[in-house]
Amino acid sequence: MKKYIIANANIITRERTIPKGALCISSGKIDAVWEYLPENISKDIPVYDAEGSYISPGFIDIHLHGGNGSDFLSGDSDKNIECCKMHMQHGTTSLVPTFSTSDYTTYRNALRGISETMKNMKGMADVPNILGVHMEGPYLSPSQLGAQSPDFIIKPDEKDYIPLLEDYPFILRWTIAPETEGVLSMVRKLAPLGIHFSIGHSDALFEDVIKAYELGVNCITHLYSACSTVRRINAYRHAGIIEAAYYLDDMNVEIIADGKHLPPSLLKLIYKIKGRERVCLITDAISAAGLSPDLGEIYDMSSKQTIIIEDGVGKLKDRSAFAGSIATADLLVHNMVKLADVPLIDAVKMMSYNPAKLIGMENKKGSIANGMDADLIMFNDDIQIQKVIVAGQEVYNEK
Repeated sequence: MKKYIIANANIITRERTIPKGALCISSGKIDAVWEYLPENISKDIPVYDAEGSYISPGFIDIHLHGGNGSDFLSGDSDKNIECCKMHMQHGTTSLVPTFSTSDYTTYRNALRGISETMKNMKGMADVPNILGVHMEGPYLSPSQLGAQSPDFIIKPDEKDYIPLLEDYPFILRWTIAPETEGVLSMVRKLAPLGIHFSIGHSDALFEDVIKAYELGVNCITHLYSACSTVRRINAYRHAGIIEAAYYLDDMNVEIIADGKHLPPSLLKLIYKIKGRERVCLITDAISAAGLSPDLGEIYDMSSKQTIIIEDGVGKLKDRSAFAGSIATADLLVHNMVKLADVPLIDAVKMMSYNPAKLIGMENKKGSIANGMDADLIMFNDDIQIQKVIVAGQEVYNEK
């Protein structure tokens, strides 16, 4: 369907909600946004009644490891596609598959799998967009690994990462620990090439974060999870990543708003300090996302160990810490509204425009405006997804 109109919708733009608004979609793009349906519309253009549902930009998840029983590290194109479809049904129209710490042989196999997945998805009409890959490792701090494997932590060597980027230029993001020897040299080499760096799984001091920030590192990976904070060194207190994230006005932060990793108090604090412009919601979803919230024991490829899925979150076997999220994007937006009292328009922005801007794609994706990609979702007051539209094509309908 090349051109059509959706009317009688609560349209969520970057700055406001248009009640009973209408929009026109043409050839995969947003052609017009109106306060109300114009009277002079050609009878040849189909008009669909949204019946008062919300329409927002499609959600953009820039940090997820898998779902629907599969991990992107597996390199299996068919499983990757099914994983992407599952997340799409929860409102994610664009995503960035994420690889945890592994050896380079595993990385290359996984990257080949993503390359094959993207080629196969080009001919499909019911799939979301893969925007690139996020490398979450292996240049991390051994003291802040969380559930990640310590077996593959290494120092950066351009003989490893330069050929990888040459072979797989769709690598988009890289999480690093800036205090690790050689990491800042890596940032100097790769940031000008368009790699978006984020600080995570790091024991960095405040000063380490500042040095990375001066080189263009502008994001903190899942704030509060595997992040350093105030600590004593020889009796003296030193600030860490969390304090630097709040201090630097332009520093963006990822947060896992699954209702488990961060309590409402911290969600509210992050929103109060960082505001609506600097927070990116991420699922950080592992293979169990989209399955039972009390699945029990599973082998998790990302952490390379057996973990427990219970109470809607992954846990280490001894239950001493979390081992991954099983959230979907719609749940994150729901929780920011219901648990953190964040206005819906802001919560949507954190799951659409903000991540698009962080990875340099805000001119195409993440907002409803003329000329933007027609990646859209419809949902009700409880943020239950009703329809998903990718490039102007309806790809999911709950009915």
